[in-house]
Amino acid sequence: MGIRLAGVGIWPLGDCPPLRPGYKHLAYTETDMPTRPLAVVTGASSGIGRELAALCAKNGFDLVVAADDPGLEDAAQAFRASGAHVTTLLADLATLEGVDRLYAAVGGRQVDVLIANAGHGLGSAFLDQAFDDVRHVIDTNITGTIYLIHKIARDMRDRGRGRILITGSIAGFMPGTFSAVYNGTKAFIDSFSFALRAELKDSGVTVTCLMPGATETEFFDRAGMMDTKVGQDKKDDPADVAQVGFDAMMRGDADVVSGWHNKVQTTIANVTPSGILAEQHRKMAEPGSGKKSKEEREQVGTRDK
Repeated sequence: MGIRLAGVGIWPLGDCPPLRPGYKHLAYTETDMPTRPLAVVTGASSGIGRELAALCAKNGFDLVVAADDPGLEDAAQAFRASGAHVTTLLADLATLEGVDRLYAAVGGRQVDVLIANAGHGLGSAFLDQAFDDVRHVIDTNITGTIYLIHKIARDMRDRGRGRILITGSIAGFMPGTFSAVYNGTKAFIDSFSFALRAELKDSGVTVTCLMPGATETEFFDRAGMMDTKVGQDKKDDPADVAQVGFDAMMRGDADVVSGWHNKVQTTIANVTPSGILAEQHRKMAEPGSGKKSKEEREQVGTRDK
């Protein structure tokens, strides 16, 4: 039993400070304290991650959100407008230290939903890429992702409940010519998601893998792929992709591919020889494969502002 000082906070009995005019003591018990479930979302500053965090806020979750982008705080303001209490963390989740800081930001609170969405790509030929950049893709998409899952999913398993949504990709179904490292990381994540789900069978913890296709986010610009066909082609709306993933997670589904055209693409990939898939990916991701020049893209960007 304790005391809630209306407008101020919660105090143990006997320790409550003197009342101010207009305040009153409200008795509470642990079971009737108003609470909201907590969701941890990575890569929440933009794109699919931001849309997923917004859905969590609109569906009654408080948030701990993390990204390596200063735009995270602007996103957090929008989440707060939905009534969520939001804790933000600007961190590089490619590092174990960054993940440890995120876990510490949870503050020991029960995590009901983990959305492991942080990730980025890297275009051009593998041998032309700086290896520091290659390593950062691997450490973000794989090492940091599974380290965070390892920490939070253990807590969920001990409690016997929780939901995990991992953002994989249909890129994991095909060899990624001129995007070899990124596609390789997503092949790992797709496979890892199914394996972890099987290990957690009957534990009360569900694992869902969201596998989007090309989506209208900052991904291709950040990956240096705006001169490619896939970088310039029409893409899926991140809000639509996020809704598909969120609904699948709440149902406890094993996986979901967003968009009918992506479903067709993955079905075909499953029965197509890898050599053919690699050449198909070349047509989409080879530098210079896009029709628009840099000047044309800049003109379009100026008109869109």
